[in-house]
Amino acid sequence: MDTADPLTETLALIASAPESASALTLYALACTLEYQQAGCLFRLTKLLDLPADHRPLAYGLMELFAAGEVGTHRWTAAKSRMDDLIRGTPRRSV
Repeated sequence: MDTADPLTETLALIASAPESASALTLYALACTLEYQQAGCLFRLTKLLDLPADHRPLAYGLMELFAAGEVGTHRWTAAKSRMDDLIRGTPRRSV
């Protein structure tokens, strides 16, 4: 899996199967990366729930964290959409 844009690819994966183990694991990682003061607590053993071809997305999300992109407008927009998809909230037209 090419991870040129892990945020967009993660969002696409979640949109395609929001109930899947991969979607829920990557969503959990995205959520925890937003809590730096709490140490971004994510159990690395959860990476075992991801197929090998989805793990690069997790690593890419962690790299976005290291690059300071968590909390940017792009991140918050993607994360908001992930929230809607995981919770099953219908998307409102704008």
